Amino acid sequence: MDQDESLPETFWAVARRLRHRTREALEAWDLSPSLARALSVLSRHPDVRLSTLAEHLRIAARTATEVADDLTELGLAVRQPDPGDRRATLLTLTPKGEQTASAIRAARQASGEEFFEKLSAADKADLARVLAQLRED
Repeated sequence: MDQDESLPETFWAVARRLRHRTREALEAWDLSPSLARALSVLSRHPDVRLSTLAEHLRIAARTATEVADDLTELGLAVRQPDPGDRRATLLTLTPKGEQTASAIRAARQASGEEFFEKLSAADKADLARVLAQLRED
């Protein structure tokens, strides 16, 4: 950390580097980070309403509709009627979407491990502990 740089500035610089690496990892699939996040949510929460997807992604419902349109157009997800409410629609990953989500998860994991490999095991444990503590707030 540079003497003139504050802790938050250093944190955001590291976060920018991680985001950049994530974008690079996603290039193989030609997906935006937001679509990759949506795939991740759908892989953890199959068959979700668009309103639920919007909540998980912390986006407006209208934007979730656009995300669903994009995923559907790419063949990564399908819309289907909600059996519990005929007026509602569920978004579900296709087999291609499931494979893509799994591959992206593996690529992001490998990229993250490479990013943090210069840290010792003790430093990684300390960083994980501190980040977990900050995440709880």
